[in-house]
Amino acid sequence: MLTVLEIIKRTTEFLATKGVASPRLNAELLLGHVIGRRRMQLYLEFERPLTAAELDRLRPLVRRRGQQEPLQYVLGEAEFRGLRLKVDRRALIPRPETELLVELVHTWAGTQAPILRALDLGTGSGAIAAALATLWPGAAVVAAERCPEALALARENFAALGLEGRIQPVAATWFDGVPPGPYDAIVSNPPYLTAAEVAATAPEVREHEPRAALEAPEEGLADLRAILEAAPGYLRPGGLLALETGCDHRAALCARLQAAGFQPVAAHQDLTGRDRFILAVWPG
Repeated sequence: MLTVLEIIKRTTEFLATKGVASPRLNAELLLGHVIGRRRMQLYLEFERPLTAAELDRLRPLVRRRGQQEPLQYVLGEAEFRGLRLKVDRRALIPRPETELLVELVHTWAGTQAPILRALDLGTGSGAIAAALATLWPGAAVVAAERCPEALALARENFAALGLEGRIQPVAATWFDGVPPGPYDAIVSNPPYLTAAEVAATAPEVREHEPRAALEAPEEGLADLRAILEAAPGYLRPGGLLALETGCDHRAALCARLQAAGFQPVAAHQDLTGRDRFILAVWPG
């Protein structure tokens, strides 16, 4: 019978031949998922033999990862600010960059009156909405999504996290279909990549994640412009609009926000030092 260590080595070799980045890490995470162990626990069980049933469960997962399907989709889950979310092809995988967007909103809110109403535009898996509801237990959160399949996934996550009573999922194309304001904070990670940028992404992204959630017309600016143009009608005086954006969008978006009357408008960098977020306050 094959042991944990032998399976890790064989899986690592197979994934490496398929061009999977960090094949050893992937092998350990896949095996740990199958046998119910954390990655570091595997090191204490290298000599443990795997059962036939465990191998049968592991093989299809390894094949899927070898086809460049994202690890999170293969495992069926992802973590976002300590929340464990179900993820699949219906929505984008939550990114660490978007965790930083939520952290920026949290920091801003610490200097303001309590957040009582918040709106997550384009909720996808529900990650941002769930994080906002967790940060502010007394707040009412609206999670808007135009894709029915993604909205269904978000509902599943809200239910699993015990948040369905505090988050209102709505079918909406940006503000079309959203309950009236005012909101204390509007947060969004909309599509902002160009077609060329999507084509240049890793196979895990361009071949498996929903393209409609990645790419936007007008050099990636179309959805961002739609949001910022309508946002003043939904924000309270002093309310916040927080956006995740493309790296090349800073100048155009900041100028448009300032022209629309937002003040102050501040750009922030992501974990790699690239322009990624814009926070703008509506003075009312």
